[in-house]
Amino acid sequence: MKPFGYLRATSVEEAVRAAAGQPGARFLGGGTNLVDLMKLGVETPQLLIDVTRLPLDRIEELPDGGLRIGALVRNSDLAAAAAVRVRYPALSQALLAGASGQLRNIATTGGNLLQRTRCLYFQDISKPCNKRAPGTGCPAREGVHRDLAVLGHSDHCVATQPSDMAVALAALDAEVLLHGPDGERTVPVTDFHRLPGDSPERDTEIRPGELITAVRLPPAAPGTRSRYRKARDRASYAFALASVAAVLEVRDGTVRHAALAFGGLAHRPWRARAAEEVLHGAPATEDTFARAADAELGAARPLRDNGFKVTLARNLAVGVLAGLAAPDDDH
Repeated sequence: MKPFGYLRATSVEEAVRAAAGQPGARFLGGGTNLVDLMKLGVETPQLLIDVTRLPLDRIEELPDGGLRIGALVRNSDLAAAAAVRVRYPALSQALLAGASGQLRNIATTGGNLLQRTRCLYFQDISKPCNKRAPGTGCPAREGVHRDLAVLGHSDHCVATQPSDMAVALAALDAEVLLHGPDGERTVPVTDFHRLPGDSPERDTEIRPGELITAVRLPPAAPGTRSRYRKARDRASYAFALASVAAVLEVRDGTVRHAALAFGGLAHRPWRARAAEEVLHGAPATEDTFARAADAELGAARPLRDNGFKVTLARNLAVGVLAGLAAPDDDH
């Protein structure tokens, strides 16, 4: 066992000060990913800062009709919250599609966003991996990559971001609230996770010492519907091969608003801006939905064994959008 320090923070400020003063420190919430990675030797923090006693475990209504979700709200509580189920069903569906009931009872909102890739080479410290050890190479490109990226990857990394929740938050235009040594700031979920480029070891735009304190959801626009759908190798407790979160408003047969995000395809939740341009103002038909998906997925660069993901994601997108557009859709 590798020794490490432990601090139970009594305030956000204390947690941030401790993290800023100790390079390599990690915040401990649910620990469902961090502790696993410590057991594997992938994460070797010198200091664990326990933030579980901080007052960040509430879901609050905002004056504009949005929601503020504390970073320590458990995934199971968030999925079950009436305001989420009614106004943001895609988020509830995404949470319930992730992990097991036992893990959802422990996993937190902030921790869910910070999940690290499940790439086999990243999790095996006997193998080279640019994400874990920069400059050592990416054996996944020529090795086992069936589950890995088809969009936005680089020569240095083809890993995927595994969070279901983050995909729904990207489609819902959520924001991440951060508190760090320089104060508070807000980052859109769509910008929070990074593409690998030549520094795949950096998963997110978090700065040293920063703590996620909350996620903020804008008010759900009247007339919009949302849904999350996930394809995986087995019916439960498996990460997405591909997933789709969509928000859609249709009036008089025409798409008035559309937001679409893919999961399982890239280093971050993939907001489908090209698809949204095709959808806006177009007839709400399967032909339109297929053209929109093709406009986005035309940029895909599949590897030897994962080209099937492009077709899978296309079919998921068309099916989800068609279901949301149906007048008798039970969402």
